[in-house]
Amino acid sequence: MPHRILIVEDERIPAADLELRLTALGYEVVGSVATGADALRLAGERAPDLVLMDIRLRGDLDGIDAADRVRAEHFVPVVFLTAHSDDETLTRARVAEPYGYLLKPFQERELRTVIEMALYKHAAERRLRASERRYATTLASIGDGVIATDRAGAVTFLNPVAERLTGWPLAEAAGRSLHDVFVISNEATRLPVENPVDRVLREGRVVGLANHTVLTARTGGECPIDDCAAPILDDRGAVDGAVLVFRDITARRRQEDEKARLDEKLREGTKLEAIGRLAGGVAHDFNNLLTVINGYADLLLAGLTERGPLWEPLAAIQDAGERAARLTQQLLAFSRRSMVEPKVLDLNAVATHIGKLLRRLIGEHITLALALDPYLAPVTADLGQIEQVIINLAVNARDAMPGGGRLTLETRNVELRPADTASQPDLRPGRYVRLAVADTGAGIPEDVRPHIFEPFFTTKGVGKGTGLGLAVVHGVVKQAGGHITVECPHGAGTTFVMLFPACAAPDAPAPAPAPVPTGGTETILLVEDEEPVRNIARIALDVQGYTVLTAGCAADALNVAAAHPGRIDLLVTDVVMPNAGGRELGDALRAARPNVKILFMSGYTDEAVVPDGAFGSGEAFIQKPFSPIGLARKVRAVLDARG
Repeated sequence: MPHRILIVEDERIPAADLELRLTALGYEVVGSVATGADALRLAGERAPDLVLMDIRLRGDLDGIDAADRVRAEHFVPVVFLTAHSDDETLTRARVAEPYGYLLKPFQERELRTVIEMALYKHAAERRLRASERRYATTLASIGDGVIATDRAGAVTFLNPVAERLTGWPLAEAAGRSLHDVFVISNEATRLPVENPVDRVLREGRVVGLANHTVLTARTGGECPIDDCAAPILDDRGAVDGAVLVFRDITARRRQEDEKARLDEKLREGTKLEAIGRLAGGVAHDFNNLLTVINGYADLLLAGLTERGPLWEPLAAIQDAGERAARLTQQLLAFSRRSMVEPKVLDLNAVATHIGKLLRRLIGEHITLALALDPYLAPVTADLGQIEQVIINLAVNARDAMPGGGRLTLETRNVELRPADTASQPDLRPGRYVRLAVADTGAGIPEDVRPHIFEPFFTTKGVGKGTGLGLAVVHGVVKQAGGHITVECPHGAGTTFVMLFPACAAPDAPAPAPAPVPTGGTETILLVEDEEPVRNIARIALDVQGYTVLTAGCAADALNVAAAHPGRIDLLVTDVVMPNAGGRELGDALRAARPNVKILFMSGYTDEAVVPDGAFGSGEAFIQKPFSPIGLARKVRAVLDARG
């Protein structure tokens, strides 16, 4: 296709001659006009490849003004035709950025040369513009901020992301020093940090930004960033400028902080679980010892007819044993291995009832307030354990307010959505009952909070606390399927927030059971691998009139049962024993004697035998340490139970 040319010449004869020459050279003439206004119109209508324009035209637009508008509005190259080459004319003509000059009169060879050079130059510029558009579109579409500078560090380009983050539009930033547009400082010290572009221009290599750098926008807003800068090289490899690429890492920083928080919660949970297993194991062994100590102390005291010289030391042994038993119960509650009797509870009723005790416990210098939701949903939990939780938290609150203050028990219903539980792996969306215990004390120091639920951790002086109170609270809440957090607003005291899964309304209360007798004549098979525990249990049952068969393991127990010709009414067995446990023994014995009843006993409720720490209906359990009379009453209740 021949190149299409528009002639703008106000002299008719030179215009006609030029048209003939162009046609002879193989070009297509799309029009010949005499004014700048017509040239501007036809340049838009016919889209020529080139305009040959006389500099001096009649009308409002001379050739120079017309050429400037043709180039700006239609991006069509212009070659000036002129018979004048004075400095003033050439100076004005340069403003229009022409692609060449033809000084009249000219030869066809000159005409062709100037036209072809102008067309070549224009084609090169079009390719360059297309490349720049692709470059600009690419930079505008990426999510990072991009700033380019010249070799002096003055801004030459900003993409939209850089405009937004710095607050500087390109039109205002262009030509300014990068230090004015890209203002950075250290996040911790707020002192200025070296701009990476300075090093790039100085050293000619890629440079990264220092960690913990903050960008301050023109509007005063701040955001943490990371970036790198690279040199722009000319054809000879010399540094001709720099390009800076940076991004707002606020979201990433938030994700990293959240991940670190979750990792810390996981480590804390793992540590507490390990401590819990240790505590449960220690409590199990300790309870066996306490069963023996407390049992013989009870038997000896029961055998004394008067307060002789042995009464006081035996009573001291009994009192110490009972205190030790309560300590092991706290360990078991922390480790979530204590035996529970879950019931449907109204936490409002629990709080109201225990409030009477709390008023005496916390003293007159502390005000007790109840903020109870009248439409509170019920929960399923062990009543005694929930009361223990409230008491433990109240005691801590009292100690945190020696000069007086306010203790508040608050309840309300809450609905947790998926977004509410995203950062709490042990919580699921659903309906919960919120129980909060708040005080107006000094609060808990931030460095102490990660340790408050650890057993034996305490900030109280020697002899003023066991460090088990909050560990017990944590264990009880978790065993009830709940969740606990602590809130310590600066200068606003401490609030422990517990969430328990809501449940359906409770059934009507069962009638109180009649008093249980303790003795009988039935035959009992007693199985316990710890000989001292087995002996005290045998003595406790012997004195009540029972016939007691004993064994130290499951295999011996089955042999004893097989050798016994008469009826065996009850199996009393430890839960955890070597080789075979109490449940396996019970199943084997029932296969031979279907009517035998079973009473399990243990220092803790092993999850393999008692899932979730609670026996199902029809299964009986007694927690060690037990007293001789306590064992006798439990045995009698199991024997008298239906089924």
